[in-house]
Amino acid sequence: MAPARPVKLEEVKFAAALFGAAALALPGPAAATPLICIDPGHDATPDLSRERIGPGSTTYKIKDGGGAPGEATVVLQIGFKLRTILRQRGYRAAMTRTTSEFTYGNRGNIARAKFCNLRGSALMVRIHADGSSDSSRHGASTLFPAWHVGWTDDILPASRRAARLVQAHVIATTGALDLGLVRRPDLTGFNWANVPVVLVETGFMSNPTEGRRLRSAWYQWKVARGLARGAAAFRPL
Repeated sequence: MAPARPVKLEEVKFAAALFGAAALALPGPAAATPLICIDPGHDATPDLSRERIGPGSTTYKIKDGGGAPGEATVVLQIGFKLRTILRQRGYRAAMTRTTSEFTYGNRGNIARAKFCNLRGSALMVRIHADGSSDSSRHGASTLFPAWHVGWTDDILPASRRAARLVQAHVIATTGALDLGLVRRPDLTGFNWANVPVVLVETGFMSNPTEGRRLRSAWYQWKVARGLARGAAAFRPL
């Protein structure tokens, strides 16, 4: 796995402003145990303010368009289940949000990436669910960063490998239609990440059958087990 970039000065200042001196304390012995950063996508309340798509970019995107109906709740529920499984397997796990709203820093996907960067995460797993005007669409896919010099060039090889493993295990565990891997150059949460990162579209909320599955606890556990197996295949203890 490619090493994470050194923490930038702006990120040290960001941490210090939020948490004070405690944020800059050296990690204890538990830091040797891999930490998986879980990022349940979206908030209950959309945030249409804009942020830079990448460091120094003149292109801006909205922070949170709200996602598919019901997505924010479903992916949070999957995130909790994934955290439980990972901890049972001996990993450390942190979640960007544990309530209906993401409140870290200035919110948005830059702050979500920084949340995982500052924890030295072995892998950032972004959990989403898709939506479409075509209600027949169904299946799961895994997104990974595109090549951007200075943004993602150091994390791309590891992120791509993680995407292959996570997608394979999610499909094997859930039986969902395999929609494959998708390279994305335009995701703010990828372009600001300093750690390997993937985004899993766990299914279509807009498909009546798949939407019901995604809202059910039994299927959420299946998704979470697939995500955990993929993360463990990428970053064994």
